[in-house]
Amino acid sequence: MRGRSLARLAVAAMLAATTLAIGGSPASAAPAGRVNDPACVPGEAHPNPVVLLHGLGANRYEDLNVLQGWLAGRGYCTFAETYGAYPGFPLVGGLRPIADSAPDIGAYIRQVQDWTGAERVDVVGHSEGGFQSLYVTKTQGVADLVGAVVAIAPPTHGTSFGGLHTLARTSGADEGVDGALGIFGCPACGDLVVGGPAVQTLEDGPIAQPGVDYTVITSRNDRLVTPTETSFVREPGVVNRYVQDFCPFDPVGHIGEAYDTNVWNMVANGLEGTPDRRFVCTAGLPG
Repeated sequence: MRGRSLARLAVAAMLAATTLAIGGSPASAAPAGRVNDPACVPGEAHPNPVVLLHGLGANRYEDLNVLQGWLAGRGYCTFAETYGAYPGFPLVGGLRPIADSAPDIGAYIRQVQDWTGAERVDVVGHSEGGFQSLYVTKTQGVADLVGAVVAIAPPTHGTSFGGLHTLARTSGADEGVDGALGIFGCPACGDLVVGGPAVQTLEDGPIAQPGVDYTVITSRNDRLVTPTETSFVREPGVVNRYVQDFCPFDPVGHIGEAYDTNVWNMVANGLEGTPDRRFVCTAGLPG
């Protein structure tokens, strides 16, 4: 498991280097932001700090960590913490019930706003984190604090895929995933299937909240959140995009979407209100 995690990070670093090579350093065009620095003061170009929410079985150090650094290089104040972990397994996040983790995430959004003094906070999530970005904004009384939500491959309407425990193991940081699953199971997995409790809550009335800009991104090759169309929020004002709408030959799958530079550019589009901005496509990670 640790070997797979290191391999993903190595590939992500390679992709980040490729992006810098073809597009120039983002930091050269904007002041450097910060990663998890409460003293970070958002600049005029990016006035909203960004909270990043990892996927099932992952944590703040893995999954969206490379994207977080990339956004900081573009001048964003970025923040992440591990949510949904059990005592004794602090590196295995996202396993607790969605409804248990959501208040913690809502409190963290408020904390980031307090640290930075920003009027609004943007939220970016992958997989379960993408679901939480929608769920928390709707249910935790923070919609008036959220400027933009960018959800990457969220199981918005539940997934028909039956192996979410496999996803938790695949996304996990180390061998502790098996220990946590063995002791506690994966209540969040049951929340995220079609008809699961959290899915029912999210679908009860409009998902998109007034005053919040929404972007949902997924890949036609995602094999874990299926059917892929179920990620989308078909409501007025929501931008729904497949990776292949911009990069037709990108084979990226579910895990790879967190590390895919094409996805990163689409995330920047969502945060910066430029949904149709084109960019140079790179090779994605299949699977």
